[in-house]
Amino acid sequence: MAVEIERKFLVTSKIFKKEVSKSYIIKQGFLNSHEERTVRVRLKKDNGYLTVKGKSSEDGLSRFEWEREISKQEVEHLLELCEEGIIDKKRYEINLGNHIYEVDEFHGDNEGLIIAEVELNSENETFEKPDWLGKEVTGDIKYYNSQLSKNPFKKWNQKKAP
Repeated sequence: MAVEIERKFLVTSKIFKKEVSKSYIIKQGFLNSHEERTVRVRLKKDNGYLTVKGKSSEDGLSRFEWEREISKQEVEHLLELCEEGIIDKKRYEINLGNHIYEVDEFHGDNEGLIIAEVELNSENETFEKPDWLGKEVTGDIKYYNSQLSKNPFKKWNQKKAP
């Protein structure tokens, strides 16, 4: 069991791709996406994971996280049980100073959205901010993957008919 501490930002340009150390495709779904807890199943390359996350702190910086590796076959079966809205994205890892930025370029219903996360050891830890980092969205629930599966980015700017 651990507490995850991370900051989340929008990405303003694709120039970050010049700094990538590795990248891979992620497919994930949610068995439970309640605001008090999420249960996620994820396929990252050929590795499967089952993750439980608790409610975020008031500022959105930290929350409980438990994760276990599971087989690719188990992930494929569990994805069939997930709530509607599977997340497809490409993750890029970028080493900067003492930290690794994980930049997610979303596909499918979230096409056009790019979010960077940096994991920290403490809530007050300082870290380098690259030029391609935009507005901070830490704690803004609409950017959580569990919410993007329910209310995808493609729907955000749709105007409602009168």
